Amino acid sequence: MASALKNLSEYNEQNIPSATGVRFGIVVSEWNTKITHALYQACYDTLVKHGALETDIHVIQVPGSFELPAGAKMMADRLKVDAVLCLGCVIKGETSHNEYINYAVANSLANLSMVYGKPFIFGVLTPDTEEQALDRAGGKHGNKGVEAAITAIRMADLRKKLGEDKPKIGF
Repeated sequence: MASALKNLSEYNEQNIPSATGVRFGIVVSEWNTKITHALYQACYDTLVKHGALETDIHVIQVPGSFELPAGAKMMADRLKVDAVLCLGCVIKGETSHNEYINYAVANSLANLSMVYGKPFIFGVLTPDTEEQALDRAGGKHGNKGVEAAITAIRMADLRKKLGEDKPKIGF
């Protein structure tokens, strides 16, 4: 469903598992700071609201959205986290740079999820304008940071229910 028809911050709280005992990593892009920090704050607040301890939430900043996957991998390699949330914003502008960045980030995070067997959440806004970004970072369409947090909680819970991945040789 298009976000124009949905507030991203609306969800059924009864359907969300507890985040108590779950360790989260949040990687935030410094580019478009006004927007990415609004995403971060909503994400952080949502994790805590659902039981995550402040000591179980680790945060780093990277220069831009293109660096989110590298920051996420560094975090996953160095910290024992159950899910990594990547928050950024790439506004279209006058060139097609956004297409290259958005594809690279989405593809890299999907690959990290497969390699590590844990969720790497794509919380990157891909709007055409700054106004559209602000609408999705606490404006009329809610806040995608909330959506990213809920996705991370649910995916970490799913991973826990299915059991830890065992190392395998081959396929």
